[in-house]
Amino acid sequence: MSTASLNQLHIDLDAENYSKGGVVIDIRNNSGGFVNVYAIDVFARRGYLTMTRRGLNATPARTVLGQRALNRPTILVTNQHSLSDAEDFTEGYRTLRLGQVVGEPTAGWIIYTWNQSLIDGTTFRLPRMKITANDGTNMERNPRPVDVEVTRPIENNVSKV
Repeated sequence: MSTASLNQLHIDLDAENYSKGGVVIDIRNNSGGFVNVYAIDVFARRGYLTMTRRGLNATPARTVLGQRALNRPTILVTNQHSLSDAEDFTEGYRTLRLGQVVGEPTAGWIIYTWNQSLIDGTTFRLPRMKITANDGTNMERNPRPVDVEVTRPIENNVSKV
């Protein structure tokens, strides 16, 4: 959920996913950031025009004009270690009905914080902004639910040699 991650999403969409029938968006173990609205926008965009240059293949207009859009079905995978901006992303994904959310509910650890410096140079994070879902639910301490719960028992997380 950083600028670098968003840039990589744009590259991946162009390079790998246009030939796919659908895409799995995996935000498990994501500790947050600040780009959820930009990433959601990419998945929410829908094509409405096609452009065809003479002698070339038809291409979605958004792509021709440089605007990234997936135009494929998606599914979102979360877990209990998806927090902060990953929870904002999950809420946006669900609210905009972009697809099903699968896995485990998120952590419920969403609140925006800023650095605060003390006179001795110590820096700490101070909560400054409450995040509320469109239905009025305070998202702090309220994990984002899943549509299909899938857990991976601990014994399945161990590699067998």
